[in-house]
Amino acid sequence: MKTINFTELKYLSLIILSIILFSCHNQKEENWTDLLDKDLSQWDMYLSYEMKNGYNGDINGDTILPIGYGTNYKNIFTVIEDNNEPVLKISGEVYGCVFTKESYRNYHLRLKFKWGDKKWEPRLDKDMDSGILYHSQGECGIDYWRTWMLSHEFQFIQSGDEGNSGDYWCIGATQMTVRAHQDSAGLVFDTNAPLVTMGVGTENGYYCAASNSKEQPTDQWNEAELICFEGKSLHIVNGKVTMALSGLSYKDGDIVKPLIEGKIQLQSEAAEVFYKDIQIRDITQLPEEYLKFFE
Repeated sequence: MKTINFTELKYLSLIILSIILFSCHNQKEENWTDLLDKDLSQWDMYLSYEMKNGYNGDINGDTILPIGYGTNYKNIFTVIEDNNEPVLKISGEVYGCVFTKESYRNYHLRLKFKWGDKKWEPRLDKDMDSGILYHSQGECGIDYWRTWMLSHEFQFIQSGDEGNSGDYWCIGATQMTVRAHQDSAGLVFDTNAPLVTMGVGTENGYYCAASNSKEQPTDQWNEAELICFEGKSLHIVNGKVTMALSGLSYKDGDIVKPLIEGKIQLQSEAAEVFYKDIQIRDITQLPEEYLKFFE
């Protein structure tokens, strides 16, 4: 019987350790579910209107019907390939969204986005705009633009060369609480500021600007993460937390109710934008490194 010497034992141990670490890594990655394929099989779509300059919440006395569900007018949503990987191209020419067929509650969503070079009315002279609408419930078309579902928005916006993505917008009759200070333009996320409740039924508006945000140049991919757990959410852009929200809710008449689960929408909003590597996984708690944002 052959005796294994120390060198062989050490080498064997390294091989076993490598196998264990590789297995753990694969198991960790297996927890992620891909949400994008060439057929958009996990998504539905909705299109409202080709918005024009001068829109004021109405279109010709509200007589024009939206394009509606399931019709990909002008190929607003197409899946192309980049290095043999699917990429969702949203032209932005018509206001609308793709939205997940499934609803989600406690999860970590991650994706990559970058801007194209096309803009449309009514944003020809404005920053490029898109975003993730989360905890989406009900029918599309309940917002000012008569386009999206009741939801919370993680906004992507190309402002100048660096952008300012990571903002929050109320979509419909929503509310939330955030640490923020007030400046001349409104609320700005600030971890050292007092808690403020904003949204419908408050005096603090419907928008909170991101802080700590920095985008890649226009033609490069940005990484965005959305972490949601039991009424709290984090907006993360290129590894930086730009928003930490709690008390995610909406008003049903005079009653405030939690809005902490629902579908995920990706916006078409007058700007060309690309998405890839869209993945999601369930979580059972907020990651420890982010707890400080809710103290």
